[in-house]
Amino acid sequence: MSQEILHYPQPFLLECGKTLPQLQITYHTYGTYNPDKNNVIWVCHALTANADVFDWWKGLFGPGYLFNPDEHFIVCANILGSCYGTTGPLSENPVSGAAYFQNFPDISIRDMVAAHEILRQHLGISRINVLIGGSLGGQQAMEWAIQFPDLIENLLIIATNASHSPWGIAFNEAQRLAIRADETYYLNVPDGGRKGLKAARAVALLSYRTYHTYGKTQYETDLNKTDNFKAISYQNYQGEKLVNRFNAYSYVSLSKTMDSHNVGRSRGSIEKALQQIKAKTLVVGISSDLLFPPQEQQYLTEHIPGAIYHEIDSFYGHDGFLIETVKLTQLIETFLAIPVAK
Repeated sequence: MSQEILHYPQPFLLECGKTLPQLQITYHTYGTYNPDKNNVIWVCHALTANADVFDWWKGLFGPGYLFNPDEHFIVCANILGSCYGTTGPLSENPVSGAAYFQNFPDISIRDMVAAHEILRQHLGISRINVLIGGSLGGQQAMEWAIQFPDLIENLLIIATNASHSPWGIAFNEAQRLAIRADETYYLNVPDGGRKGLKAARAVALLSYRTYHTYGKTQYETDLNKTDNFKAISYQNYQGEKLVNRFNAYSYVSLSKTMDSHNVGRSRGSIEKALQQIKAKTLVVGISSDLLFPPQEQQYLTEHIPGAIYHEIDSFYGHDGFLIETVKLTQLIETFLAIPVAK
């Protein structure tokens, strides 16, 4: 495994019209690029993940798993706007000499893809054998496959959509309201908005899991209990867990990025945009996903030429795309064995 940083010293024009004076991209690579240059697996990560895919997608990536460094050259780049090494709200603006904080410009999925493209060219990768992503990562992978249809051989998009739904945007805004209700968010300090971020994460969890998930994992056996419920402890624990590894400014920025996702923007329609994809495509839905319900993946399958749809029956809701690695492995192995149409 290798963690590296690409310093891109040139101005980086954003879709919103603003410019970042320079760009830094932190990324991980695993394995080696083979002589035939046909073993690249590129992972696009989700909202609060990082470039170390072996850490957060165990069971699918890593030694002994489907995508392993003995066979593949695996690349995962931290996304623009994050707090794990790529330029984001806590980065220093070289023009002002201070961190951006709330003044970090709006980032789109297309901006994230543009950063991926800079890294791809830097690494000398001419062809991506498998491009994979779930949730926000799936949005990136889809957008990349539309912009560069001849670059990707196999596209794997999981628990994602062609445009973010009003339901998803509403969840994101509820989380931002929680962060903005924390007065320390406006102090523009690295740990600003911590209490708000904790509350935001608690809101997000309700969209990542389901009624039945909580009913089983947080069920109370003490019939006389009137307070200090397991579900309360769980929400607090998960909120603190995120606060200890993330920051409110990146969370606000990335949630807004997700809101703006729409592959049809400036392309006539969503359907026309999806029809530009040439990669052999597997679309995977999660049966219990409340945030990205299967109907969104079924829609993708209808409009991406030749796409194949499979649905995973999962107890874990949206988080199933990270947890159901055994089922994902079986689906992906079968899919990759299908010859690419010439």
